[in-house]
Amino acid sequence: MAPDADAARFARRADPFAPLTQEHIAVGDGHELYVESIGRDGGVPAVYLHGGPGSGCQPDHRRLFDPERFHAVLFDQRGCGRSRPKGSRDANTLPHLIADLELIREKFGFERWLVAGGSWGATLALAYAQAHPARVSGMVLRATFLGTQAEVEKGFTDVLPRFYPDLFDDFLGVLPPEERVRPVEAYWRRILDPDAAVHGPAARAWHDTERILSEHNPTRTRLDPASLKSGGALPSTPFMEAHYFINDCFMRPDQLMAEAARLADIPGIIVQGRYDLLCPPSTSHALAARWPAEVRFVEEAGHSLYDPGVRNAVMKAIADVASKILASKIAK
Repeated sequence: MAPDADAARFARRADPFAPLTQEHIAVGDGHELYVESIGRDGGVPAVYLHGGPGSGCQPDHRRLFDPERFHAVLFDQRGCGRSRPKGSRDANTLPHLIADLELIREKFGFERWLVAGGSWGATLALAYAQAHPARVSGMVLRATFLGTQAEVEKGFTDVLPRFYPDLFDDFLGVLPPEERVRPVEAYWRRILDPDAAVHGPAARAWHDTERILSEHNPTRTRLDPASLKSGGALPSTPFMEAHYFINDCFMRPDQLMAEAARLADIPGIIVQGRYDLLCPPSTSHALAARWPAEVRFVEEAGHSLYDPGVRNAVMKAIADVASKILASKIAK
């Protein structure tokens, strides 16, 4: 056995969630995706889709899958995390991400796989499943986001001033008065501006505001003006988010809801925080009515995977959908 294989085997003995494989896969257009797998060969095939757009997979995401039961793949989407080139928005659209998923599925030799993701990961999961329903054995979504500008506008210009009026004043205060009429679009333009003096404060303000909205009990509820102008590292997600949102996530209007019937034969569970301010329960409810899928509410929780009860609910949903997949195989 090769030394690298020996090291990986030893690591899995010490930590059952240690990766089986880790590599960079060329997907074209100059992009190389970081891809890892966990669990065991012969386990239930699954893939995890991270949020953002623009974040990346974390080691804790591996723990959503029972390593004795699953053969799960986790990867960083184009321009994200450990994928190369980092931050690149060239040839980075939803159709590109869907094609990347198919390439990864084929590389692992999976005929079908369980697809799980939250927020933007749910957007990508839905778009992929509607494009390739025969390749999806089941789905688990958290915090349904349909990738529409209307959802983002509502979160930042309706929900934000109702729940955090002082924070909304801070959010608007980053913009000059003439840009405050349509603040969300102004933020996207500023974040994508090449001038660091323009995009720096906007990216930090967007990131910090979104984080506060995502947590049921945030540790702070105001922006720090001094930190917005600091010279430190910038958060990566606002740039990818602005790129996708200003382009309607590269989808037709209401595409995911309009094509929900394509999911009819795919078993699914949606985990929904009762007090999610970014992806409200009404969205999951409306999608489930057309899918159909089971919606499981987590009380006293908002948007974050790490609000109380959400992570455990996602783990249970993944296990329950896997049981449905296996039962369906036995029935056949």
